[in-house]
Amino acid sequence: MRLTLMKFFSHALSASCVAAALLLAPASYANASETALPSAKIAADDVVITEHRANINGERFEYTATTGTQPVFNAEGEATAALFFTYYERQGVKNREERPLLISFNGGPGSASVWMHIAYTGPKALRVDDEGFPIMPYGVKNNPHSVLDVADIVFVNPVNTGYSRVLPGPDGKMPSREQQQKMFFGVNADVSYLADWINTFVSRHERWRSPKYLIGESYGTTRVSGLALELQNRQWMYLNGVILVSPTEIGIKREGPVEAANRLPYFAATAWYHNALADDLQQQDLLEVLEEVEAYTLNTYLPALAKGAMLPAAERQQIAEQVARYAGLSTQTVLRSNLDISPRFFWKELLRDRGQTVGRLDSRYLGIDRNDVGDSPDYNAELTSWLHSFTPAINYYLREELNYKTDVKYNMFGPVHPWDRTNNNTGENLRQAMAQNPYLNVLIQSGYYDGATNYFDAKYTGWHIDPSRRMADRIDFKGYRSGHMMYLRAEDLKAANQDVREFIKATVPAADEAAKYDAQ
Repeated sequence: MRLTLMKFFSHALSASCVAAALLLAPASYANASETALPSAKIAADDVVITEHRANINGERFEYTATTGTQPVFNAEGEATAALFFTYYERQGVKNREERPLLISFNGGPGSASVWMHIAYTGPKALRVDDEGFPIMPYGVKNNPHSVLDVADIVFVNPVNTGYSRVLPGPDGKMPSREQQQKMFFGVNADVSYLADWINTFVSRHERWRSPKYLIGESYGTTRVSGLALELQNRQWMYLNGVILVSPTEIGIKREGPVEAANRLPYFAATAWYHNALADDLQQQDLLEVLEEVEAYTLNTYLPALAKGAMLPAAERQQIAEQVARYAGLSTQTVLRSNLDISPRFFWKELLRDRGQTVGRLDSRYLGIDRNDVGDSPDYNAELTSWLHSFTPAINYYLREELNYKTDVKYNMFGPVHPWDRTNNNTGENLRQAMAQNPYLNVLIQSGYYDGATNYFDAKYTGWHIDPSRRMADRIDFKGYRSGHMMYLRAEDLKAANQDVREFIKATVPAADEAAKYDAQ
């Protein structure tokens, strides 16, 4: 059953909001003439509710899926955008106020929520093989590892991603590109309007008393780190947890020697996976190798890079030999790179002699270039594989299983650029939110084979969120033997969801446990 904004919500909207909703609604909803030309536009406030059953983590239960749009409102109460979302709610819950709510965002910026929605925490998982490669027929299957057993989940698509779109103004005209950027397309604009949207969602679905969690992947970690403080300070909505999946730098700088040195553990992991290391390293377990490489990175490689041109020739040679040993490259290649190896060059160079490249977001994936010469791959092998399987699956799933039908194109990646990255203080915002809220905890999840947001950078980010060290026990890191979307590998789908499940259980306070700091 499809529920329109007038039927589904009892609260009143301004005339301009209703006008905008009618403008973008299907012809039958707007009482348009039967001779009106069809138009691929999305309704501003329109949902479909379907009923389902699940068997998750050993529990059988029923749940509903609410799929559709909810407006973004401006200060005048006018709808400025329609955000597409899918909300999964377990049924038969006696005390809804005790039931956690998990609010999920992907990244880009400009990426839809599709990735974590149908491959990670949601009740359905992508049909891929056990390592994450496409198989036909495309589609989804039941996800027995979803965290829907312990938390309700809403997957949110920011403006221009998925089916989300900017709406015309009260005058019927679309805002200019400059106006749209100011409203939606930047680090701080994104956080601001999404906080408003979350407030509306929580109010409409009566979830103010529930424990609340944000989960973001890639650029989504920038988004949820900023939202943690924005929700507290502007919406007075306090969270229990923030989950950072394959995090960006979230405004925590690591340029120069730190940026260069932090890549080495990722290089070693990738070389180990492809059997490109010396026999003595190859015979060790991955985590044993990484422990050795991490120590070398912090204690030797980073200080050597910091010396720059002042590094003595003999030490330079020694560093080059050891870096080459860990990265699966030749000493000469490391020397020619001035000890600073570009990731793009690494993806091209590691398996050059085999005629293959390795993926950026997940270096387990292999590509074939036109020529073996060059300093970067022709394409991202992992992304083409993912789009191969995700695109048909999400279009099928939304239309045929969740019954949400529209002629609007589902934007896997939408037009959001140029993106305003100025004043990115999201890491500091997360620290401040944690300091203000003793309930707030952070979980960081990373794949060892992710070359875009590498796992050692993620560890570094965790180390630098709280320079005071007073909240270190509220920040945890989990690593997985896969890449950027670690959940595509069957073994890590189970492990990563279990880590989220345990994080949620551990951070919902006991009855009558006050949010306060004890005197020292």
